[in-house]
Amino acid sequence: MGAVVALAASACGGGSGGGSSGGKATGPVQHPTALVGVVGHNDAFSISLTDPSGKAIRNLAAGTYSMSVKDESSIHDFHLTGAGVDHATGIGSIGTTTFSVTFKPGTYSFVCDPHASSMHGEFTVS
Repeated sequence: MGAVVALAASACGGGSGGGSSGGKATGPVQHPTALVGVVGHNDAFSISLTDPSGKAIRNLAAGTYSMSVKDESSIHDFHLTGAGVDHATGIGSIGTTTFSVTFKPGTYSFVCDPHASSMHGEFTVS
């Protein structure tokens, strides 16, 4: 899988945020205070995972984090998966969901299930 680094993509040819590294750590290990996922801002075909300041998550330190997912469109969802993690918002639902998630070393991905070919990203946990 090639690198996909855009924080938000518009139009159906979209992309993702949070980075895609093919399972290899990209950059220094990040230690954010929390994580923020956003999908479908203004019904756009966009998905991202950032720290609270908006910096894309690419190489996260293992551990437990508070994560807020802002699902801003009824035609999208935000689905986070990886080692022991499987959290998703609902298609047809709009709102913010906050939960605690524990990441172990490995590769994790986030995707909009109905638009997975264009709305996806992944990051490494070290």
